[in-house]
Amino acid sequence: MIQKFSILLFLNLLLSIPAFSQGTYWLGWKDSLGQVSNEKWLGFEDSIARKGYMDSWVERAWEEGFLGAKVDRIHNQSDSLWVKWYQGPRIERLQLSSGNLPKDWDEFSNRSLKFEEVNRLFLDLLEKAENSGYPFASIRLDSIVREEEMLQASLWVDLGPKIQWDTLRIEGNSVTKQSYLQQWSGIEVGSSFSQKELNLATKRVGRNPYFRLMELPTLDFRLQKASPVFRLSDRNANVLDGILGVLPNENEPGKVLITGQLDLELYHLGGKGRDVELHWQRFNELTQRLEVQAKESYIFGSGLDLRGEFSLLKQDTSFVNRRLGLHFGYQTQGPFYLDFFLRRQAGDLISTFAYKDATELPERADFRWSEYGIQVSFDLLDDLVAPRRGSRIIFGFSAGNKEILQNTGIPQEAYEGLDLRTPQYSLIAKAEKHFFLKKNWGIYWAAAGGIIRNENLLQNDLFRLGGLQSIRGFNENFFFVRDYVYMNLEPRLFFGENSFLFLFSDWGFLENPYFAGSNEQPFSVGSGLSFETESGVFRFVYAVGKTKEQPLSLQFSKIHFGYLVRF
Repeated sequence: MIQKFSILLFLNLLLSIPAFSQGTYWLGWKDSLGQVSNEKWLGFEDSIARKGYMDSWVERAWEEGFLGAKVDRIHNQSDSLWVKWYQGPRIERLQLSSGNLPKDWDEFSNRSLKFEEVNRLFLDLLEKAENSGYPFASIRLDSIVREEEMLQASLWVDLGPKIQWDTLRIEGNSVTKQSYLQQWSGIEVGSSFSQKELNLATKRVGRNPYFRLMELPTLDFRLQKASPVFRLSDRNANVLDGILGVLPNENEPGKVLITGQLDLELYHLGGKGRDVELHWQRFNELTQRLEVQAKESYIFGSGLDLRGEFSLLKQDTSFVNRRLGLHFGYQTQGPFYLDFFLRRQAGDLISTFAYKDATELPERADFRWSEYGIQVSFDLLDDLVAPRRGSRIIFGFSAGNKEILQNTGIPQEAYEGLDLRTPQYSLIAKAEKHFFLKKNWGIYWAAAGGIIRNENLLQNDLFRLGGLQSIRGFNENFFFVRDYVYMNLEPRLFFGENSFLFLFSDWGFLENPYFAGSNEQPFSVGSGLSFETESGVFRFVYAVGKTKEQPLSLQFSKIHFGYLVRF
């Protein structure tokens, strides 16, 4: 009888299948009607793939409530397998009781569910376990009782060993210290293991401006402790950019005049998130700017960053401004960074000859301003150095008392009737958005605004705008403004990670109470190139700007170029 069945099956295969490919493993069955004409065959690369298909069918049936689903192997010969599918009756609902669930997991018990919802419940339970220190937990149904199309059961969980976080480890060529990465990751040694914390830490480490995450972290489990292992590679984050010029000094024959610009930015010194920045600019004999900053991350092992700043601006023969500040920053576990700061600003006139006959306070004067404030950053950029997607928003507010000092070079009557000590406050906001439309195409959009208010507001109090970092097509710090709003729009064509061609347009609305036409609406257009090499980034920008006094003409175009050496 068996022999006859084998012969008939063999003949049937020859007739129903036009040609068998060599090396193919076949799976055959009849559909639910059981008719010979409805025989079906599927081919697989190997027997493992064929078994996986059968197992997935059974698992899918179980998920849909057919708990009796199985596959009966009817006949197996050479590379062909004939099976029969069996589903059985379907369970529509499942009534669950708490079983041995921990008391704080009661939200998962005493529930009536559709059977297709049970799989989601099990996944939620496992997620709860792995985020509570039990990554090896398993869950099953216990005390099962069937009543027609419904099951009653209790949940039974085997939590397994309690796992705690241990110190993380670093692999790769990064100079990053373990203590810095531990703080940056947000993983606290000794706390309960959490897969959610690891996912957030992975995301944060991948966005660090000092190094790259080469691959997803692995976990090393030992003695009920878990150590995440991060493989890092340092970025070329340090910047050296500058142009120096040596010219004859026309005011002092026989001497030379040093002009130019220098930007030196050293990041992650010692692998501890320690930064130092120096920016110097001098384009003529009488005006120059100096800014120095230094930051120490996670001081004394706390979550606080400490940053100091000093700046000096000498504006031709008019005034000298100095600023000294101290910042305390705190990085939350989310995308927010809080910066609390205090500053002491001082402004002094260089020459008072123009005001020797003044009868009221002139637009420039000597002052001291003690400023206290907070700045909040919300950062969702995909990369802090070369972003393609995401956004960033910065909002800052500061206030304090400003004191106007009486200068002996200005007549006493200019100060009469003035309140020399008055409150002053400022408000700034910045936003940027990166769109990555499709392969090699993106858009950069940015906007910024600010106001500053005081009863005796001075010109040497005002914001300074203009240049590559704000409104292109004008000299650096060209505009003095009390209130401002400007926007930048920049379509980009990428041909490398940080290499792209771009067009741009900048528009602004500025107000300066000391100009006859206090409202100004500068506008600029242009194009440029950013080209990244192994040792740095070459930038070239051609811009044409327009104001009330300056027409939109190539005669007034500006060319900004430079090579940022990264090391």
